[in-house]
Amino acid sequence: MSAKFISAAEAAALIPNNVTLATGGFIGIGFAETLANAIEQRFLDQGTPNNLTLLYAAGQGDAKTRGLNHFGHAGMVKRVIGGHWGLAPKLGELAISNKIEAYNLPQGVICHMFRDIAAGKPGTLTHVGLHTFVDPRIEGGCINETTQQPLVQLMQIAGKEYLFYPAMPLQVALLRGTTADSKGNISMEREALPLEALSIAQAVHNSGGKVFVQVERVTEQHSLPADRIRIPGILVDHVVIAEPVDHPQTFAEDYNPAYTSEIRQVITNQQSITLDARKIIGRRALLELKSDAVVNLGIGMPEMVAKVAAEEHRLQEFTLTVEPGGIGGQPASGLSFGAVSNPESIIDQPAQFDFYDGGGLDQAFLGLAETCPEGHVNVSRFGSKLAGAGGFINISQNTQELYFLGTFTSGSQLLKISNGSLKIEKNGGMKKFKLQVQQITFNGSYAMTQGQRVTFITERAVFKLTTDGLMLTEIAPGVDLERDILQQMEFRPLISEALTEMDHRLFLDQPMYLTPPKQTAGKHHKVRSAVKEIVSQPRQG
Repeated sequence: MSAKFISAAEAAALIPNNVTLATGGFIGIGFAETLANAIEQRFLDQGTPNNLTLLYAAGQGDAKTRGLNHFGHAGMVKRVIGGHWGLAPKLGELAISNKIEAYNLPQGVICHMFRDIAAGKPGTLTHVGLHTFVDPRIEGGCINETTQQPLVQLMQIAGKEYLFYPAMPLQVALLRGTTADSKGNISMEREALPLEALSIAQAVHNSGGKVFVQVERVTEQHSLPADRIRIPGILVDHVVIAEPVDHPQTFAEDYNPAYTSEIRQVITNQQSITLDARKIIGRRALLELKSDAVVNLGIGMPEMVAKVAAEEHRLQEFTLTVEPGGIGGQPASGLSFGAVSNPESIIDQPAQFDFYDGGGLDQAFLGLAETCPEGHVNVSRFGSKLAGAGGFINISQNTQELYFLGTFTSGSQLLKISNGSLKIEKNGGMKKFKLQVQQITFNGSYAMTQGQRVTFITERAVFKLTTDGLMLTEIAPGVDLERDILQQMEFRPLISEALTEMDHRLFLDQPMYLTPPKQTAGKHHKVRSAVKEIVSQPRQG
């Protein structure tokens, strides 16, 4: 083997202080754990490399010790620019305590920044981020008081507003593949996703930096077709053979052949899903899915939509996509989120965000952490808890039909579901429908000016966003409007004069027996006449 092949410790020793380092990965998929581990160990032993700037697009970690948590030491990093922070709490603690400069930028924007850096462009110009916390008129993507230097600029071109994200030189890349040949050509036949690896490798190489790639195995010469090489050897400076424990396909699974199309997994014979709030929300969302639609499902609550679709034998009616590049099939959940069983195709992450940013999605189902009368949504910041936006801003700003999914209150709820109705026995400890959100990850007012159609789905109520604000349109059968909904909100929403009950099938512990293609959400019934008195009351808050 050539001099390109070195140990992880030797690779760590080649990384100097004060450089900008880019990492690839999506949760655990594609993350170079062996390399990150070795760099962390060198810092702990020798105090170097230090004062690093870290640039990454998607969240990379297990919310404990793996992934970007290896860099979560005071003095090891001085600046972090990331798309998602929730899976790297050790970095988040440094940011919250003002020990580092910290930024949160949209995941898709950072993916495109890698590509634009590779092309020698001055930066990334896009509409993505306007009127959210990334906009310099609001927070400029800055996370803490230490972060004073703005990275985002507002520009006007031909009378329209855009955000400009300046490029920066990159000195180190930490990437991952499956097999390297003697020239350093990297294939990814056992990886769940190629992600933005090529763009990062090109960006670092063209910046005069060093590209390190962790692989599972080596060969003298690839027998695969040339188009299966995802990182050409001309871009690779050093290859490190990974420790098997540090090279799982995802942070939840060592290897699932259905993610790489080695096998086709039967996905209709799944275990029945417990009927709870999550399933009710997933079912109600499924009623909105249109035949032949191209759809994105976010992480968390929206993952239930795929599970319910499989249970109802409806996965073939539409095409599910996930932002790191998967198209078709069934998206995985938990620490395997991002991977797809039986994918129809998988493309690079920057290309997926090209498709999203240009309005390619028909529908998107995203998480709901908190909202307000204007329909703004926050999923990124909650006091001292730093989650980050991930791909949420790219998706929510560029999809015409949006659905935000979440339980009506936060914390432990106690629900009784029986005979097609719902009884609220205990609410969660925190209200989600607030007078004001803590951070604007999605701007409802801006969405109305762009003609987007926005729906909020909970286990007990459905709301539509209007130009006048949030409007209650459906409530669950068995739920008391005043006690279970209005008293659990910090503001009184608009209430539709055509307020209806949610489909009773959502609350039955049996299949819904949907008849494709979906035309309506089922037969609704007018709520009792007592609602008329509440509708006539003025809006408050």
